Amino acid sequence: MGSLNGYLLDKEMISLPSMSWQALLLERISVLAKRSVVYIDGFNFYYGAVKDTPYKWLNLQKYFEILRQDDDIQKIWYFTAKVSGNQLERQETYFDALATLPIIEIVFGLYKLKELRCRIKECRYQGNKAYKVPEEKGTDVNIALQMLDDAYQNACDRMILVSGDSDLVPAVKLVKKRHPEIQITVYIPASHPKRGAATELRNVADKHKTLPTALLPKAQFPQSLTGTSGKTIYKPSSW
Repeated sequence: MGSLNGYLLDKEMISLPSMSWQALLLERISVLAKRSVVYIDGFNFYYGAVKDTPYKWLNLQKYFEILRQDDDIQKIWYFTAKVSGNQLERQETYFDALATLPIIEIVFGLYKLKELRCRIKECRYQGNKAYKVPEEKGTDVNIALQMLDDAYQNACDRMILVSGDSDLVPAVKLVKKRHPEIQITVYIPASHPKRGAATELRNVADKHKTLPTALLPKAQFPQSLTGTSGKTIYKPSSW
């Protein structure tokens, strides 16, 4: 077993004429250089791309296989948190559907209620001006750690980050500093000019694009499918 620039040469390649094994090696390197891993900021993706659309029943693996046809997608990491209230049942149904996809892995953060106070000066309400809003916690840290670990483990040649969160800028910078050979593409899941700007994140990536929503209808789960437990999973009626 020999090597060339860090790539192993097997006996079959060494026994070939010089030009032949060099061509075979370049072909293998070309294939290896297409290994990609996708990192999806679930809440960012939901509110930016599928909320208020009929395309929430999205097969993420199919979507990204259509979007990234030149990639050899190794893994799709979906970072999210379990919500509360009536939405939880629909969300868990969707998680069950995602669990049927072989390259999807879900990573959960926390979902908490954050207390805010009304800051409108003209507000004349005399009661308690404090109110609570839902807040997802932990996704940016989880994404950053997974990207760094995948880079360290040589799990991919391309990283596909789906988020517009500027908190991920340090992680992208560090991956590029330690592993400049890894190409990072950021897809911003928002068409609104202000929400979709994400200037800081776009500026540190090798490539950046707005996530194409035109592909959503082409990558929907069927109305029903068999889950990993053998039970039938049905698309939520309100979706």
